[in-house]
Amino acid sequence: MSAFPPPADAFRVAALYQFVDLPDFAGLKTPLQAVCEAQGVKGTLLLAREGINGTIAGRVAGIDAVLTHLKADPRFAPLQYKMSWSPRMPFLRLKVRLKKEIVTLRVPGLDPSRHAGTYVKPRDWNALISQPDVVVVDTRNDYEVAIGTFRGALNPNIKTFTELPAWVDATPEVQAGRQGKKVAMFCTGGIRCEKSTALLRMQGFEEVYHLEGGILKYLEEVPAQESLWQGECFVFDERVSVGHGLAPGPHTLCRSCRWPLSEADMASPHFVLGVSCAHCHDKRTPEEKAQLAERQRQVELAEQHGRRHLGSG
Repeated sequence: MSAFPPPADAFRVAALYQFVDLPDFAGLKTPLQAVCEAQGVKGTLLLAREGINGTIAGRVAGIDAVLTHLKADPRFAPLQYKMSWSPRMPFLRLKVRLKKEIVTLRVPGLDPSRHAGTYVKPRDWNALISQPDVVVVDTRNDYEVAIGTFRGALNPNIKTFTELPAWVDATPEVQAGRQGKKVAMFCTGGIRCEKSTALLRMQGFEEVYHLEGGILKYLEEVPAQESLWQGECFVFDERVSVGHGLAPGPHTLCRSCRWPLSEADMASPHFVLGVSCAHCHDKRTPEEKAQLAERQRQVELAEQHGRRHLGSG
């Protein structure tokens, strides 16, 4: 859990995933959704033939009940999850969905449960990425990297994870891993770098490593004074970002383009609450801006009456 003690009324947030063969994954949806609903747990859970992935939030007893339900299935015994907290419920609804992949890469034959790279514990990560023969790769999307990453990491500048294979093929620094360089990859919670390292292993790379538990586990376990992390870590819920100790960060989302905004971003003349920011102000038509402005007005009216409008999420 976080190094910073959460308030007594805080919500527990569990980011979880596991690559495991689930030929019956469609049949797991209804009972899993029922447990979450009964416990007041919200968030998103994805089920596919290759496993489970998601982030959920609720009271301590509710999250414990969902994890107990999952672990009653022996296939989920080694389920990976990271716990943090939020001062308020960070999700507006519950979604349990069936997918082709629990994280979409669209590479046929890829099997992270068998071919992923070597796990590196958070406490050992600094020593690895500080070696001169190691190429460090951030596997996340551009808007995530924009607010924080590891010192010296390569930024693929991708908008979706499916763009990563082409970037790997076209990047000489990564391809040097075929000639003796080590490649170390990381992501938010571990799932994308498991697929990324499996991709490289499938292509013949030998020394491929990834951060076990992802950035979240690193920020939880490694003290700030020893950290090689710079900035904040983007998270896919209403906290938007977290820092060391997994304390909620200072960012907010642009409700138009979903880009994480700092205080400086919100000082931009192009920032209009709920309507636009410097990243999207010139990509919205006047009609779209008018619709967004009306949505924001409805959000503010709901808040005045003590309700959360679905458009605020």
